[in-house]
Amino acid sequence: IVSVPIFTMSLDVYLTSPKCPTCGHAEQEYFNANITHNLNKMAAEAGIYEACWRPEEIGITKAAQLIEPLRNGIAQMKADPARFEKHNSPNGWGLYMHFLPWLERYLAACEANPDADVSVSR
Repeated sequence: IVSVPIFTMSLDVYLTSPKCPTCGHAEQEYFNANITHNLNKMAAEAGIYEACWRPEEIGITKAAQLIEPLRNGIAQMKADPARFEKHNSPNGWGLYMHFLPWLERYLAACEANPDADVSVSR
């Protein structure tokens, strides 16, 4: 069981080209997306909290490394929506019906750009 802190801010995820060795900036941004921290317990239930919120802590640096965890989490969420909807935020900011499509877009971007660098801002 993963202990997940509760935050009121949001998560930003980025898939970018590798950074320039000279200046340190990414040449291209392939994908970026924002989602509320209110979904962190739902993500933990799906086994993807670390992959989404803290990829660097589990050694994820490339989009290809996110594909399998995201596929598995999405499959679990689709197979048993009620299990995940119980984690819907009471204030409406953080709902299954928004998180699942967000994850599907993130997965599609990872599949389209497997060599992209992964970074997050929490």
